[in-house]
Amino acid sequence: MVSRIANVRAPNPSAMTLTGTNSYVIDIGNGEALVVDPGPLDLRHVDALIDNARSRGLTITAIALTHGHPDHAPAAAVLAQRTSAPVYVHPHSEVPHDRHLPLDADWTIGGTTFRVIDAPGHTFEHVIFYEPEEAALFTGDVILGEGTVVIAPPGGAMRPYMNTLARLRDEFPQARRIYGGHGPLVDRAQDKIAEYIAHREMRQNELLEALREGPQTIPELVQRIYGDTRRILWPAAARQMLAYLMPLTQEGVVHAVMLDRPLTDEETAILNPSWESIVGAEHAPLIEAELGAMLKLDKVYEYSLR
Repeated sequence: MVSRIANVRAPNPSAMTLTGTNSYVIDIGNGEALVVDPGPLDLRHVDALIDNARSRGLTITAIALTHGHPDHAPAAAVLAQRTSAPVYVHPHSEVPHDRHLPLDADWTIGGTTFRVIDAPGHTFEHVIFYEPEEAALFTGDVILGEGTVVIAPPGGAMRPYMNTLARLRDEFPQARRIYGGHGPLVDRAQDKIAEYIAHREMRQNELLEALREGPQTIPELVQRIYGDTRRILWPAAARQMLAYLMPLTQEGVVHAVMLDRPLTDEETAILNPSWESIVGAEHAPLIEAELGAMLKLDKVYEYSLR
């Protein structure tokens, strides 16, 4: 069977976007196309999406977003203006849009019916689309074609994310392919979902094992657990540690105590770096959105097992 799904990759490669954002032009029947995640505001990419649809004899009649991060959503407004296609988003999305997607319900657009899954975790306005004819999951930034996903408070949360992964495992055993927001197509969908769940469980276990050695701060945990990774990635690792520690503290597994002292220079470099100096002005807004940089970690907490 020839797939009705075309990946048009945006020209925005970076450490966070891998080879670029994957935009999908989907033949939904009747000569119509749906674009999922039109990507960053790049007119060359908007042209490429329109050209892909036209080359297949399709007219873009709908645009849908998995979530509103700046590498997935900004082109929607321009594409909508060029095509007169309405923009569909999660009901909690703040991205300019025309209509809301139904959550945990079927959504028929053109001649195709998708299942729309409310998928909080990476953000709280994230959805995943399931297309049953090709058994395809469009996972946005919940699952990527390679690597793992950033989960960072306050825009993201670890427990909802783990619940989303569990739903994909339990409710879509028939899924064959994953079309992620970045990276290559994944052919063995359930294997990838299981890999993601195992990775998150491993990281949490590493954190708890480290705390068995005694009380530690997030910078100390980062150096202990992520010490073999590049230092430039430590600030992202710190946000991941926080995403694990917040629910563990709320659940009574971990106890947090604020230390009565200012951050050291090294702690500041890990917890509150100058993102622009790390990735440059062009990529800083994306990094700040992905890593929850609006949450300033200006206090030092020491964590221990209860």
